[in-house]
Amino acid sequence: MNPVSERRRMVFFVGLTIVLIVVGILLSLRYLSPATDLSQPYTFATPNIMAPASEEAAKVRDLFVFILVLALVVFVVVEGLLLYAIYTFRNRPVEQVPQILGNTKLEIAWTAAPAVILAAILGLTLQTMAETRAPAAGDYVRVTAIGHQYWWEFQYPTEGVVTAGVMVVPVNTTIEVEMESVDVEHGFWAPELFGKIDAIPGYTTRLRFTPTTIGKGEYGGQCTQFCGVQHAQMRFSVQVVTREDYEAWVQAQLQPAATPAEGTAEARGAQQFVRQGCVACHVIDGLPGAVGKVGPNLTHMMSRPFIAGGVVPNTPEHLAVWIAKPQDVKPGSLMVVGRMDEATVSDLVAYLTSLK
Repeated sequence: MNPVSERRRMVFFVGLTIVLIVVGILLSLRYLSPATDLSQPYTFATPNIMAPASEEAAKVRDLFVFILVLALVVFVVVEGLLLYAIYTFRNRPVEQVPQILGNTKLEIAWTAAPAVILAAILGLTLQTMAETRAPAAGDYVRVTAIGHQYWWEFQYPTEGVVTAGVMVVPVNTTIEVEMESVDVEHGFWAPELFGKIDAIPGYTTRLRFTPTTIGKGEYGGQCTQFCGVQHAQMRFSVQVVTREDYEAWVQAQLQPAATPAEGTAEARGAQQFVRQGCVACHVIDGLPGAVGKVGPNLTHMMSRPFIAGGVVPNTPEHLAVWIAKPQDVKPGSLMVVGRMDEATVSDLVAYLTSLK
């Protein structure tokens, strides 16, 4: 092959490589682009592990502070000795420098000191794990948290409640959460209430926490294991309420969805919910045929502050965009719909917003 042909071949492959890289970047930006028409995304309160709102989180915070202070002390001592040695023994002839090779006492000391520190950290860590991971006993609330790509389902086996996105719990009551996953590995973490626990397919993991304050009313949670393209948008919240409000919430959640009056937009929306195939993925108690398990239970969806795993607030405007263009709101989610006209979307929004 002559040099000219070789150069052309090289230029061709270099150009093709650049084009493929550019196309890949553009596709990635399109696939990971933020939702369209979402001028007001849902905002979770910034979590603060130094302001625990449960007994278990307080113990984890105390252990963290102890290790942090201990590490600071070690840092100051080691750096102080290093600076002292640099200053005291600077610019001295080699023969005048004291030799400590073979100093048994010194070697034992600098070996024993880290061992004692690590043993103390290990002991306190094991104690904290025993106090925060022990099985719940006595009067406690059981919740099953199930990870889906990319949202959280919450089941209350004793109460018979099934909801999504928001876990409601009573204050000053022990909560035992059993984590499961229906697809890939997820991570379950609400920093102000409990530590990170994995939700593993085919396996049940558990955590326990006892909320001590209603505080800001909503504590943000996040999936902590990379589970796919929308991992960062797999959020949830924990609402801590009084025992009386919790009992009232349970009773409200157990009620079936209201049947809309004939001839209304809500009634047309209920018919479209069946006709468009939404019933294949969602449950709405009281709506015949709505028994799907792929998506969230929508029986009382308007009691939740956000939709799409925490991407946008639960408002009629955002709900309309979510119904019409779910892949624009949350690219990569499992919600895929056919093309619908504005009238159909409007009727569906009217029906879904009546589910309170």
